[in-house]
Amino acid sequence: MLLIAAGYLMGSVPVGVLVGRARGFDPRAVGSGNIGMTNVARAGGGGAAAVTLAGDLLKGLIPVLIARLAGYSAAGLAAVGMAAFVGSIASVFMGFGGGRGVSAALGVWLGLAPAVIALDGLVFVVIIAGTRIVSLASIGAAIALVPIAAAMHVPRPYLMIAIAMSALVLLRHRGNIRRLIAGEEPKLGARKPSRSG
Repeated sequence: MLLIAAGYLMGSVPVGVLVGRARGFDPRAVGSGNIGMTNVARAGGGGAAAVTLAGDLLKGLIPVLIARLAGYSAAGLAAVGMAAFVGSIASVFMGFGGGRGVSAALGVWLGLAPAVIALDGLVFVVIIAGTRIVSLASIGAAIALVPIAAAMHVPRPYLMIAIAMSALVLLRHRGNIRRLIAGEEPKLGARKPSRSG
């Protein structure tokens, strides 16, 4: 239980806000207002985005690795990983708001089942290479996560959190989905109008 709570708190750390503060901007006041890597890149450039990605990934990965070293079962590892993911999208430090959860989910799955996230990452890369739309690649990877995890016969608790994470990532991208349908979602490198959601 202690590691589950610690995982949630670590996942709650708003890396994008901290990076922005160090670089002299607030990602919540630019672009979509999201605190994740893509929006940080709009205001802070590639370096700030890379630091944000690394931090968000590690806040998902580290709790799972600690739980693994502590000898947690598959169910325990899944619970810690899910707690870190929930922290990333419903941070206690952000009034229970947060990012989209994609980078934290990547970190969680690197700790749980690296082969699953390698294949899922390939889905992301293929979509972004073909469309240059980060949100579409994230949505595609979220949808692909469940069948990939099932096909690789991961432990049942892992499959359960794959379903939950996929659903929550899609929910967090509902504004992006609306813009994709309308043909208004910006491509990688394009500037997004301020505070468009």
